[in-house]
Amino acid sequence: MSNFVRWAKDWKNQKNYYYWLKEYTKPYLPRIILLLLIDSSVTLVSTYMAVVSKNIIDKATGGSNIVGYLVLYAVMTFGMLGLDMVSQLISLVMNEKFSFGIRKQVYEQIIHSYWMDVKRYHSGDLMTRLTSDAGNISDGIIYTIPTIIKLGFQFVVAFATMFYYSPILALVALLMGPFAALISIVLGRKLRYLTQKVQESESMYRSFMQESIANLLVVKSFMNEEYATNRLVELRDNRFYWVYKKSRMGIFSSMFMALTFQAAYIIAFTVGALALSGGTITYGTMSLFLVLINRIQAPIVGLAQQIPRIVQIFTSAERVIELENIPIEEPVKIPEPKGAVGVDVKGLTFGYDEENVLENLDLDIKPGEFVAIIGESGIGKTTLIRLMMSFMSHYEGSITFNSEGGDSVSATAGMRQWMSYVPQGNTLFSGTIRENIRMGKLDATDEEMEEALKMAAAYDFVKELPNGIDTVIGERGHGISEGQAQRIAIARCLVRKSPFVILDEATSSLDPETELAVLKGMQNITPRPTCVIITHRLSVLPYCDRQIKIENKNLV
Repeated sequence: MSNFVRWAKDWKNQKNYYYWLKEYTKPYLPRIILLLLIDSSVTLVSTYMAVVSKNIIDKATGGSNIVGYLVLYAVMTFGMLGLDMVSQLISLVMNEKFSFGIRKQVYEQIIHSYWMDVKRYHSGDLMTRLTSDAGNISDGIIYTIPTIIKLGFQFVVAFATMFYYSPILALVALLMGPFAALISIVLGRKLRYLTQKVQESESMYRSFMQESIANLLVVKSFMNEEYATNRLVELRDNRFYWVYKKSRMGIFSSMFMALTFQAAYIIAFTVGALALSGGTITYGTMSLFLVLINRIQAPIVGLAQQIPRIVQIFTSAERVIELENIPIEEPVKIPEPKGAVGVDVKGLTFGYDEENVLENLDLDIKPGEFVAIIGESGIGKTTLIRLMMSFMSHYEGSITFNSEGGDSVSATAGMRQWMSYVPQGNTLFSGTIRENIRMGKLDATDEEMEEALKMAAAYDFVKELPNGIDTVIGERGHGISEGQAQRIAIARCLVRKSPFVILDEATSSLDPETELAVLKGMQNITPRPTCVIITHRLSVLPYCDRQIKIENKNLV
């Protein structure tokens, strides 16, 4: 009974994946139908060519003129090649658009979802779902599904043509079809499991490569190059194990099908040869039979070979749908606040797991205040900031922003429109310095960027670079120092001119003089923004109106 329940539950999921695929395919349906019509035309032409070849043999045997048939055969050959080329071009364009459509949809889902929910997935796993799984779905819809329909149509046309000329030979050619179909159904569930394991091992393999390259400095500093290589080999071996098992089953099933149909072919060929020797069929009919028997059996073999691909489509759809089920943020549009913005936190309780990081925390930051938040590492400082910025949605208590003009708004994703943030670490993108600063304000003018660079004490060193603000830097600011990268990140924050600014260890890589210049620059902004500074550096504290310490999950 338990096996039946598991099967029933799985069948329900498969139906959900089917409806998802159906909805996603609707915009592409007219072009898929066009593709099927072209492929069906090729099937009809190729089958009629077999009939024409029969007539050529029969008329040549009887001494009749065959020039007209030869010309028709040649015209159909070139016509079929032309149709096939058009079909391939349409498939190529559709596949590219379809796969990008899935990637864009999933990417938008990730971008608009809550940060905490997305962080549950490794970035390498997300990339595998965006690339490999999206590609599997696209290939399945554009190639596999039309191929199945085409093979079915080929079978019907070939069988009907053969049955018209010789019912006995047609039925013999069909001899092993039902048996092959049964074997395909039995293999389907096992292949689904193996396909899922292949995708999971691929995610682990990619994730490790991505992480080890991103943290190459750590790998090299601890002289772990050999360990990293060996670990990569282990993950490759694990991936190869599942790929091998899946491929072995596919090869075994294909070989079993081939042997089955070869046996059927030998039986059918024997029957045809006996009929020819007995004079019940002509040489032309025998040649037609030899052509069409493959077109009856080949679609059945082909359909059996498509089973793993169908399984792959549904497995990949499951992994993509899982990401689409992540709850998205609801960024309510917040009117521009009047003046600086403060924040009032009451009874805030939050934990990443069963143990709370913050408990019943109260905090009131007035508009225009410079407040330092201090405390030991891992005590909850950055967590408090993430909750203020609505990166996480599940918490107890309330977070309310208040402007000098008297407006009051609960914390939502929409409030980020009036906030600026410098996260911990190096958060620069590869590209020009100009592009990095404009991430803070996409329509920033040259004058605004220059002003932000000056406030961040970055203008002088940027001006000295080979191409100034248009100098290209690598991933994570490669090509400039950590301190310079941090100042560009601060400039990206300040160009936004937000009334509420958050600096999370944003001056940790700066020397005291530069740090002082940055803080003074921020204090001279008019109107003065509210600034929350997470820091371990005592040198920052004299420039703050007050300091708050987090200890024992609450404020001191």
